[in-house]
Amino acid sequence: MTEATMKGVSIRGIRACVPAETRDLAAENLIPDEAERERLIGSIGVRSRHIARPDILTSDLCQKAADGLLDELGWARDSIDVLIMVTQSADYVIPATACALQSRLGLGSCLAFDINLGCSGYAYGLWTAASLMQTLKVSGRPARALVLAGDVSTSKLLEGDRATIPLFGDAGSATALEIDPKADEMFGVFGTDGSGAAHIMVEAGGLKHPLLPPKEPHPPEKAEALYRKSRLHLNGTEVFNFTLKNVPTLVKGILETANTTIDEVDYVLFHQANVFMLNHLRKKSGLPEDKVPIAMETYGNTSSASIPLTIAAKLADKFDRPQSLVMMGFGVGWSWSAIKMTVGPIPAPQVVELA
Repeated sequence: MTEATMKGVSIRGIRACVPAETRDLAAENLIPDEAERERLIGSIGVRSRHIARPDILTSDLCQKAADGLLDELGWARDSIDVLIMVTQSADYVIPATACALQSRLGLGSCLAFDINLGCSGYAYGLWTAASLMQTLKVSGRPARALVLAGDVSTSKLLEGDRATIPLFGDAGSATALEIDPKADEMFGVFGTDGSGAAHIMVEAGGLKHPLLPPKEPHPPEKAEALYRKSRLHLNGTEVFNFTLKNVPTLVKGILETANTTIDEVDYVLFHQANVFMLNHLRKKSGLPEDKVPIAMETYGNTSSASIPLTIAAKLADKFDRPQSLVMMGFGVGWSWSAIKMTVGPIPAPQVVELA
């Protein structure tokens, strides 16, 4: 694991956005038996999810979150110096979605790029933005950044797949950061083990398995195989084994890096993978239940948006005063990340809907 420390950056605001349409497991018609359906809901902790229509993209959700947050903070659009989009459901292959959003948000000529990460991506995005801000030469004001994180994960699910459809929802988020010499120190722990990449994967759609034929159309058998490979594959058993092996170590690592204890932390925000897994990790890591908020019942697993969405959904009334937070992501890649930092006072984080 890679450990890191940084001074001088504060979060100024957080906002999440979800599609207005919701769907429960009964409506999916995947599991007709009610008793079996309720057992699954009890295990994964997801009763309903917000589902994006085909015409709603991740960029739309993040744009609505960012527009509202910038207006609430009263930040001029040309005062944003760094724009980072963390997503695995980009609008285009080329260009980066951040470039399109720079124009749509009416920002000035800022640094803008994408990070292709999901479960662990929020912490990576925050740390990358904070690191870049430290190097910028800005006159007359502190450097500022927006980290947009989210996914329309349901667009990549295979019809009838019981491993993914009951679990995933859609969401976007926006987090505003600013250089602040008075800010408490930030601490980070990051790591990767690419040998597990195949266990959470959309295999087709890149150059290795292109969906477009070189000249002639694909024969039906290959077209069907490519379609299935273009949907999300999730090996739940391997994901569970990975988290049990790595996440308790990550909890211990971030607390040691920050030279603190769980008693001095207000909340631990896990990536919202599934409730059974989170409760198991919480107990194995020795974390009190009241310090580990869970916001999956009506949102599901929302990929890189899950941590800011949980903050907005469960802790909105806490930030009239400083809160010591540990934010931890883990999964796709395999990759993992953790940040310990103080957040607040900030405006109450909100969850808004996009119709």
